Amino acid sequence: MPTQMGKIAILILAAGNASRMGKIKQLLSYKNSTLLGYAVEEALQTSADAVYAVLGANSKTIRTEIKANIKWIFNADWQLGMGTSISKGISVIAEAGYEGVLIMLADQPKIDHLFLNALIAEEAKNPAAIIASDYGNKNGVPAFFPKLYFDQLKKLNTDQGARELLNGGSIEVIGVPAKEYIEDIDTPADYKRLLKN
Repeated sequence: MPTQMGKIAILILAAGNASRMGKIKQLLSYKNSTLLGYAVEEALQTSADAVYAVLGANSKTIRTEIKANIKWIFNADWQLGMGTSISKGISVIAEAGYEGVLIMLADQPKIDHLFLNALIAEEAKNPAAIIASDYGNKNGVPAFFPKLYFDQLKKLNTDQGARELLNGGSIEVIGVPAKEYIEDIDTPADYKRLLKN
């Protein structure tokens, strides 16, 4: 990792209660692990300096199942939406002195460490820009945010997450083609389709 980037962290958002799935989505079986376990494993294989995960619903059960050496953050306001998890996570990461953060979700199992490293490498070339996943019709996560945007991320408090920052048009966002990597697992039908692939 280029030294001029300073220390960077990965923040995995895994606080929701997966109401559409009907069970603890983070712990659904996937590739000899779980959805969250797999996301953690891939994050740990990147060039990032540390991996954090934000939990909310079912946090004790999830912590019992995931044994990896990462840092856990609890979001008591998880019911208010993804923005609160980003805000909570960024506050902890900023205090720990990181210069950038790569935000990813626990329920995008096609995202692997190679794609995450590609985002980090793009950031090294464009240290003042946000590097986002280009879904084809919009920008989304995983996305890398330099420290410059930490204060804005800390103010998020809705279920929109960082959508406005990524797609508002007022700041520089560089998109990395990601259509083949993006498959959210939100419903039992999504999960069934994932297992068939």
